[in-house]
Amino acid sequence: MQAWTEIIADLRTPASLWQLAVIALSLLLAGAVNKLILRKDLMHRISEKWQRAIKQVLFPLSAFAFVYFGMLILRQWQHVGLLSLASALLIAFSLSRLIVHALRYIFAPSAWLTTVENIIAGVVWVLVALHLVGFLPQVLEGLDAISFMMGQTRVSVLLVLQAIITVVFAVVAALWVSRLLENRLMRADRIDMNMRVVLGKLLRVVLTVVGVMVALSAIGFDITLLSVFGGALGVGLGFGLQKIASNYVSGFIILLDESVHIGDLMTIADHHGVVSQIRSRYLVLKKLDGTEVVIPNEILIGTAVVNHTFSDRLGRVALPIQVGYETDLEHALGIMRDAAKNHPRVLKDPAPDAQLTGFGESGIDLQLALWIPDPENGSGGLKSALYLEIWKHFREHGIDIPYPQRDIRIVSGTLPEK
Repeated sequence: MQAWTEIIADLRTPASLWQLAVIALSLLLAGAVNKLILRKDLMHRISEKWQRAIKQVLFPLSAFAFVYFGMLILRQWQHVGLLSLASALLIAFSLSRLIVHALRYIFAPSAWLTTVENIIAGVVWVLVALHLVGFLPQVLEGLDAISFMMGQTRVSVLLVLQAIITVVFAVVAALWVSRLLENRLMRADRIDMNMRVVLGKLLRVVLTVVGVMVALSAIGFDITLLSVFGGALGVGLGFGLQKIASNYVSGFIILLDESVHIGDLMTIADHHGVVSQIRSRYLVLKKLDGTEVVIPNEILIGTAVVNHTFSDRLGRVALPIQVGYETDLEHALGIMRDAAKNHPRVLKDPAPDAQLTGFGESGIDLQLALWIPDPENGSGGLKSALYLEIWKHFREHGIDIPYPQRDIRIVSGTLPEK
């Protein structure tokens, strides 16, 4: 309340004008500093994520620095309640912006993230308002008076709220640090991709658990109370959460045994596509038509799946063709090989090959076999182009592609008399 008393008293004196002048000058200087530091020739040396962080907090922090410096000077001759209010508001503004930036860096943009950001900003401003009007100590005393006993430990509403806020901040900080380390780890080309994913996820889990334990210990919370919740969680995993636990365990097994990699071409049940993501609980398979399928990791462990690129990245494509019995087979097989060799997607080694595979009812069965280096891009367009090229050359050289024919013989006779 003393700050508000000083502000109200200073409104009738020149002291308020001096403080308003300091605030206005601080904002102008902060804007100049903001333009000076955010120049392109300086910012291009900094990564994009740090550029966004600097843009979020540079102006309010620099304005706070100038306001605080002016407050230190003016307090020698007059009250500075207005400057104290401005300093608190700028610090709250900077804090809320930092939290929002950390959340956007950790999590992907979504509706729930916007809601959480609004809640955090509202809580910060409410706490600042209660502090400025002098009601915060009374509110804290009232929350501390509401308590109950858990064993030998007294637990109050204030302690629970402190634990929640501290744990949230610790988890956000841990996730932010783990994301920084994970991004650096993902750029380590000497480490296998699956191992990088496993290390990144383990790092996130370890840092989160350590952050929660440190946060609870810092506020004096008895960590042994968590053993009760740990036992309940174990029972839940044994019954209702066993599927979820199985998927998480299966995810780590898949990453460690290196049976599946990001970019692999796989057939899982009725789905055929490229592995685009490997998560702790599921795998994302991007089908060749652009749709994505989310497949639980448990399916990959418990059923047979086809990994077309397990040993190498090459993909085999087969084109069956049928020609007439009067065809010069050597010439037809040569045309098929030449058509494949001239296509830019077809590998020269191993070379494409054309073979006779059988004798059908309507013609001779041939097959063109070839290899491509990018099976994840599909083979529909490649087959269409090769079939069209082969058809053109067959027509030029008089090679017919037969169609089913049936001979019907009518035997003459007389109908029986009635």
